[in-house]
Amino acid sequence: MSQDIKDEKIKDENIKDEEMQENEIVEDVAKEQEDELQNELTTLKESLIRATADFENIKKRLEREKIEALKFANEGFARDLLPVIDALEIASNLQSDDDEIAAKIKDGINLTIEQFKKCFEKYGIKEINTNGEFNPEVHNAINYVETPDVESGKIAMVYQKGYLYNDRVLRAAMVVIAK
Repeated sequence: MSQDIKDEKIKDENIKDEEMQENEIVEDVAKEQEDELQNELTTLKESLIRATADFENIKKRLEREKIEALKFANEGFARDLLPVIDALEIASNLQSDDDEIAAKIKDGINLTIEQFKKCFEKYGIKEINTNGEFNPEVHNAINYVETPDVESGKIAMVYQKGYLYNDRVLRAAMVVIAK
């Protein structure tokens, strides 16, 4: 019987060893799965952070583009009105006899030009300054002339006025430069 007890004890120990080995295997597999899940979670968190940052950047860019589009929405309309004000200024500068009707017409044209300029200013359209130095960013030189009245490199004459729309060139001023 003592052999049976010994065999029984050995059997119990073998079972315990097998159970311990199985538990170790299960623990190892569980640890590997936990590590894999932890890595996957970290990767997903990083992806979420990147996606959120990308979304915020796109949102900010679209907002800037929307503001810019609204700021310059009337640019085409303003550009179409420039020949009208040019024609009025040409008409205003025409020489006429001292006849009363011509003087009233000229006054009316000047008032119309002033209304145009006030309306332009209201919407961010300004005349480009043509007094002084030539600036290739806002002036378009169409000719050079020698003149004793104006220093070399300065604007001697304005052929066509230029305009800025919200500090962007709507039309460059056409100028003649002194040599």
